[in-house]
Amino acid sequence: MLNLERLRTLDALARHGSVSGAAAGLHVTTSAVSQQMTKLEREVGQQLVAKNGRGVRLTDAGRLLSEHAARILSQVELAQSDLEAHRGQPVGELRIAAFPTAARGLLPSVLASLGERCPGLRVRTEEQDPESGVRGVIRGDQDLAVVLDWQNKPLPLPEGLLKADVLDDPADIAVPEAHPLADRREVDLEDFADDEWITWPEGQFCDEWLLHTLRAKGFEPRIAHRAEEHHTQLALVAAGLGVCVAPRLGRDPVPAGVRTVPVRHRVYRHVYVVWRADADRRPSIRAAVTALREAAHATGGQDAGGPPPS
Repeated sequence: MLNLERLRTLDALARHGSVSGAAAGLHVTTSAVSQQMTKLEREVGQQLVAKNGRGVRLTDAGRLLSEHAARILSQVELAQSDLEAHRGQPVGELRIAAFPTAARGLLPSVLASLGERCPGLRVRTEEQDPESGVRGVIRGDQDLAVVLDWQNKPLPLPEGLLKADVLDDPADIAVPEAHPLADRREVDLEDFADDEWITWPEGQFCDEWLLHTLRAKGFEPRIAHRAEEHHTQLALVAAGLGVCVAPRLGRDPVPAGVRTVPVRHRVYRHVYVVWRADADRRPSIRAAVTALREAAHATGGQDAGGPPPS
């Protein structure tokens, strides 16, 4: 009989494309992945992995078995989901990925709530950007991912995922306190056509959104600095080095020397949570979605929705 853990290792190798990627996804060492694959090849009597330069590739037999492994593991996930639903209690382990400001602004409250209400549930969290979080859920490395898109730029979601709204997170413009518009009650984005901008690393989803949005306002933004972490961006603003978009979730405290000014035509991030459809009946998923919405409400953010889909 085929060993389930070895099939899980083969599936991870097929999804990640490398031994190191599979090891990271499974939270084991690369040698453990190699050992499992050696045992699986002995078990099936065929070569499943071949060297490919400095990496590896799946053989025809490896690809064939990995396709079966993906279907088997999906059925196992359904069985676990049904058993947990039958028991009616959130138990076992739940892995949650969240983009950094959601991890800061929501997860502490979520973890405290789940710890109190669901003592049989072990929750593990990891900061990941939205696209990585979605990939992690699809691969099975994460059970839930808190992700975002913008009001004028949706994040594409693959098939096989369900989603629930968490909140709409308004964004302001952060400017140095000496900026001519620092005391305005509201501003338009085009008011900053001559300013230098601080944005996210090139090619990231939020950076692409900012460039798309500002160009739609009729000007090409002058990008002066790039930083992934919002508080690094705000520190650059405090030093008088430019302006940036400053969403409110997880933002406080704003550094001294920075003013945040609302945008007249509202700019906001849509925050939501995604999970695999084959895990939809798990009470732990439902408990986490509820806790996320309660945490969002406590932040004063704008509630984005009704009950999660079933």
